[in-house]
Amino acid sequence: MTPLYPRCAGLDVHKRRVSACIRLYAGGRTEVHTAVFGTFTRDLEQLRDWLRQHRVQQVAMESTGVYWIPVWNVLEQSEDPLELTLVNPQHTHALRGHKTDRQDAGRIAELLQYGLLRGSFVPPRLVRELRDLTRRRTHVQQNRNRVINRIARWLEMANIKLGSVVSDLTGKTSTLILHELCCRGADASELVKLAQGSLKHKQDELAESLNGFADDHFRWLLKDMLHELETLDRKVLQLDRRVADRLHPYQDLVLRLCTIPGIDFTAASIILAEVGFDMTRFPTPEHLASWAGL
Repeated sequence: MTPLYPRCAGLDVHKRRVSACIRLYAGGRTEVHTAVFGTFTRDLEQLRDWLRQHRVQQVAMESTGVYWIPVWNVLEQSEDPLELTLVNPQHTHALRGHKTDRQDAGRIAELLQYGLLRGSFVPPRLVRELRDLTRRRTHVQQNRNRVINRIARWLEMANIKLGSVVSDLTGKTSTLILHELCCRGADASELVKLAQGSLKHKQDELAESLNGFADDHFRWLLKDMLHELETLDRKVLQLDRRVADRLHPYQDLVLRLCTIPGIDFTAASIILAEVGFDMTRFPTPEHLASWAGL
């Protein structure tokens, strides 16, 4: 079988080292070069220069944890464009028996040379950065939800049934009442005067729900939880602003996605971060749905 790529390389990536194998095909013969590099930035730059010296055009590596990402970042910035391929380790597993990192790199290079590897979708840097931001926002929002749930449980433990009257403990009325409760320890008759909107008509019910056991210990911990919630609210706002700034050149795409029922700016930004802006990577809508696991 004739090789598809005359100059290619396979990388076996680990936390502390990268085993590399270059395969050069010419005149019916294959020449093999191997080397081992560290994973500090200077080491990876030496790897990039070594590949460039041999005029390598295609490079494949396995998606080993997060250790492949620094390697990809350095090779992506090569002066001579490299066609990088990220492969699932399950597709390149060797047969049982003795094997080494050098052999793994050689096997990856050989499979790549004959076009037997299927690459995973790795979006461009802009999309990867947007993905980092939206995933970070998701984590912060999950932390925020956990704090809200802790506040709800803490109120219940003190027999303060505010959650039975209001639909949102982070709403305007709830926020005013909880801050007043933890800072001054006002009684229920004073707290109900802070009701806003439709809750003004539920002052009697509010007063009953606030008739609990709010001692100093309760107020101190409630204040600490509210402070944590405010910190997380600020983080979510900062991330939303950062995401909006990155998506500013793609406002048309965001607006079109937001025309879908149930899709708001946050959902639209997550979709663009995970899928990217180039739909040519997905031959059909079914292919995209399969890639997304839907």
